[in-house]
Amino acid sequence: MTSSTAFERTFGFARKDVTLGNWREQPFNRWAFQNVGEMVRSARIAAEEGKAEGTPVELGGLLAETVAINGRSETVTGFLDRSSTDALAVMKKGRFVGDWFAPTMQPEARHIIFSISKSLTAILAGALEGEGKLDPNAPVTAYVPEVEGSVYANATVRHVLDMTVSLDFEEAYLDPESAFARYRRATMWNPGGGSETLREFLVSLQQLDEPHGQTFRYRSPNSDLLGIIVERASGLRYAELMSEKLWRPLGAVRDGFVSVDAEGSARAAGGVSVAVRDLARIGEMMRQGGVAEGGRIAPQAWVEDTIHGGDAKAWQRGTMTNLFAHGRYRNKWYQSANQSGAYCGIGIHGQWLYVDPKAEVVISKMSSQALPVDDPLDLDNVAFFEAICARV
Repeated sequence: MTSSTAFERTFGFARKDVTLGNWREQPFNRWAFQNVGEMVRSARIAAEEGKAEGTPVELGGLLAETVAINGRSETVTGFLDRSSTDALAVMKKGRFVGDWFAPTMQPEARHIIFSISKSLTAILAGALEGEGKLDPNAPVTAYVPEVEGSVYANATVRHVLDMTVSLDFEEAYLDPESAFARYRRATMWNPGGGSETLREFLVSLQQLDEPHGQTFRYRSPNSDLLGIIVERASGLRYAELMSEKLWRPLGAVRDGFVSVDAEGSARAAGGVSVAVRDLARIGEMMRQGGVAEGGRIAPQAWVEDTIHGGDAKAWQRGTMTNLFAHGRYRNKWYQSANQSGAYCGIGIHGQWLYVDPKAEVVISKMSSQALPVDDPLDLDNVAFFEAICARV
């Protein structure tokens, strides 16, 4: 049996069928989300050499258990299949208690986490803030002076961190003629990219007729700009900074990767790929107040602010109250405002990093859902996580 035949037997299509034009679509995303570096140029986020991953822990009988998901009874296995899950890792009190992998994903594989990348980028900002190298209340121009003349000219780093920039831009994922499609070309994610860099795209964006700081608007370019801000503040390239400040201190076992544009700017808003257990370790670090492997990664005060701070009124003025009715958004992490106090990072196509401090549970979930945004399925995912937290 040839390797191409093995590929086709596993995924149901040929490798040559996956292109830059379809890599985010089913069925091709099931492979492409684990191999972004073959589609888009990427930089390595180095883990510490010599670390070994433990043996996966089977979810066992939990897979057959029936859970209530928004009025529907469903087995755990059934939901994992319905939500196009590729990998799941569950931690309880800092220990891995369950792993699950689809037949198309191996435990050592890296999977793109899309907008959970934003949450990781914010951790870098928190670490630099703790070192006195980044001031969240400073104007963006203090770090990236070339934004003069753009929407960011009178914005602060805090506005960028909390998505309260009054940015005239829509996250139109499926419109090939939108500004979002131009944005993806600038990141080299779509065919025809390279004529405009990500940085050039960012400094061309303009402001709505509203002051900054009033409304939560989920706009990914803000987080790519944050990637440039942390590079300027630290003097390091994004992948190097991630390795030095987060990946190695975290005890990550496998290298990560981040996609880059034509001049090497990182897709800090959505281009990071990691192994599912390493993603869970980030949630556990947050649950531990910014500490991992016995060392401090982010200041405890920054973590507390991230999971308890934020502007509830700005969230209410936004468009995501359907997910968390009384939630908040702080430092690129979502607060559920549920009884558990759960908080999370979320990425399109079904990427989740969910932390339940009351249950002392962390769940990382990687998926290849058909739609970038699926509001009903997002609600089902939250209900699923709550059910898992109650059972482990």
